[in-house]
Amino acid sequence: MKKRSPFDLYVEEYEQWFSDHPWVYKAEVEAVRTLLPLTGFGIEIGLGTGRFAEPLGISVGVEPSRQMAVLARQRGVQVVYGVAENLPVCDASIDFVLMVTTICFVANIDQALREAYRILSPGGLCLLGLVDRTSVLGQQYLQKQGASVFYQDAVFYSVDETIVLMKQAGFHDFSCSQTIFSELSGVKEDEPVHPGYGQGSFVVVRGRR
Repeated sequence: MKKRSPFDLYVEEYEQWFSDHPWVYKAEVEAVRTLLPLTGFGIEIGLGTGRFAEPLGISVGVEPSRQMAVLARQRGVQVVYGVAENLPVCDASIDFVLMVTTICFVANIDQALREAYRILSPGGLCLLGLVDRTSVLGQQYLQKQGASVFYQDAVFYSVDETIVLMKQAGFHDFSCSQTIFSELSGVKEDEPVHPGYGQGSFVVVRGRR
């Protein structure tokens, strides 16, 4: 029997995280927004429940979990079933793609990035939001990984490792934004978003096709 994904089994727990950390969630959305293009058609890969697509105005997402997809549709996002390594999207048909805390869960990150490159039009943008493995929060996640229903099988990457992988897939012209400069429990108001990486735990890496 195929093992069921935690994203099918623990949708309520997934949603509760955002309710428990509203300022962290807001900061992560804003970090993505700083690098998101103002025009063009984009999709989110690893849509989840639409927590990022909805506030960012992304109308379509790719998601393998049908339970997650139910809530994404309730948030007004059109869901296409699929996985990052085999996107049901035509070549060179998308202006930008977004993946937020997705690359740590994909079975084959190299293939996932090649697929993102394939569906982007020339000059299109790929945005990856991730918890930097070398950050304070990244190290905490690693220490508690075995106790997490979501992160037990996750592979965390540093920003430098992520950029290398994106370069291997063909991306160039990189930009980064970062936020979450303290432990999650300490984020109780608007958290700043700064360019670059190396200080914030949540980083958005943008590369161009």
